Amino acid sequence: MIWSVEQVMELAPVIPVLVVDRVEDALPIAQALVKGGLPALEVTLRTPAALDVIREMAKVEGAVVGAGTVLNPAQLDAAMEAGARFIVSPGLTEPLGKAAIAAKIPFLPGTATAADIMRGMDMGLSHFKFFPAETSGGLPALKALAAPLHTARFCPTGGITAESAPKWLAEPFIKCVGGSWVVPKGPVDPAKIEALAREAAALSR
Repeated sequence: MIWSVEQVMELAPVIPVLVVDRVEDALPIAQALVKGGLPALEVTLRTPAALDVIREMAKVEGAVVGAGTVLNPAQLDAAMEAGARFIVSPGLTEPLGKAAIAAKIPFLPGTATAADIMRGMDMGLSHFKFFPAETSGGLPALKALAAPLHTARFCPTGGITAESAPKWLAEPFIKCVGGSWVVPKGPVDPAKIEALAREAAALSR
């Protein structure tokens, strides 16, 4: 199935943002998250194991695995080759934006200003990551940006917690949030991850 970026954002209210150091942790993490109701998984390209982690997680039935922290077209190509089905970046550059659009892969570019969002709109994009969400002014800042740029839809990421997520998700221009709290640091505990995923999946929007 070929997903649209909107379909990916509507899979669940939370997209887990995953920094995975060990390939052997990929399957238990993905299985627990999917079982808990969070099928869209963003594996950040911040570790040497990231591409292999994407390959492993893509084997899990029901998982829609994407790559995050994609910085340039070469990383985009590598992520897609590994099986990524959507792409998330911390910012928006013309080379990466054009490459993602040409590849016809769901793309969530990071934005923090009106100029960022307008640049994306000029490329034909309508869905964006708001990043880093809390340190870029939080929900008041995004509300101010979303008012004039009213056709844009967002996935705020960065500093969002289980406690703060509901206030973000209450806004109609926010389709989902990105969060790292669902997979706590330390040894992988599938039961704990599944429980946190169920709580996140139950958030209303």
